[in-house]
Amino acid sequence: MKSMALVMVAAGVFIAGPAAAQSAADLAKSKNCMGCHDMEKKKMGPAFKDIAAKYKGNKEAEAKLIAALQTGQGHPGKAAATDAELKTLVQYVLSAK
Repeated sequence: MKSMALVMVAAGVFIAGPAAAQSAADLAKSKNCMGCHDMEKKKMGPAFKDIAAKYKGNKEAEAKLIAALQTGQGHPGKAAATDAELKTLVQYVLSAK
């Protein structure tokens, strides 16, 4: 019984993983992040993969980037997103490869 529950949880994580990434990508598009950023190449703003590389291994990166987006510091204006949306977006950016 325990192994069946473990398999079901693992399958749920596997299925939810790509769906969560897709919703983060959709959120980035809907919040117009992709107007200035791209996953792979620099546009007006840096590529998400470059941001992820810059902050790789930095445990404070998520909080720092969320705060910057909330205040507009280092970003052209405050991001028009809720705290939960900002967290999702920053996690998405930091997961870029």
